[in-house]
Amino acid sequence: MSNCTRYLGLDVHAETITAAIAEGRGRIRNLGKYPNRPEAVRKLLEKLGGGKNLKVCYEAGPTGYALYWQFTQCEFRTIVNAKIGPS
Repeated sequence: MSNCTRYLGLDVHAETITAAIAEGRGRIRNLGKYPNRPEAVRKLLEKLGGGKNLKVCYEAGPTGYALYWQFTQCEFRTIVNAKIGPS
């Protein structure tokens, strides 16, 4: 699966991040809940083997773009869905 693009989806809240990854056709794994802290995010990315063929998507919402900046520093392709207005 090393040449397959993987998609990391994040449900980001002020204190926690819940992560899931899509790896290949119909293979989605829940990776669990992590503290919303740079060190925890870094460890998650290391666990996934780094940025090669990994795309990250999350909704910025009230947490802003701190994760985006962290991912781009690590050279990950990151898609941010910015929430505008009330839910």
